[in-house]
Amino acid sequence: MDLEELRRRALRVHDLYDELNLQEHGRVWTREEFMLGFMGDAGDLAKLILAQEGVRSDRPDSRAALEHELADCLWSVLILAHRYGIDLESAFVRTMEDLEKSISARLDR
Repeated sequence: MDLEELRRRALRVHDLYDELNLQEHGRVWTREEFMLGFMGDAGDLAKLILAQEGVRSDRPDSRAALEHELADCLWSVLILAHRYGIDLESAFVRTMEDLEKSISARLDR
């Protein structure tokens, strides 16, 4: 699956969440609420990474839980990019090019 296919799949789930939230709460999530959801997922991911490394024992350290949280975080990033009208593929390419140049210049010193 390429990035565009991932984006389309993420948007289908986003639309389902909108439908569910309208049904259950009478409104959809704002961009700010999506960001807060992402922060919660990132926190859960951090705890799972710590469990994987043996630093925490109060969280499940299963590979499935880690995969799930990584996928949740990717979903959130794809949705936030969509909600802010960002071409994530182009932004990623530009950012990686900038980082490669910056890091290479520092290594050449």
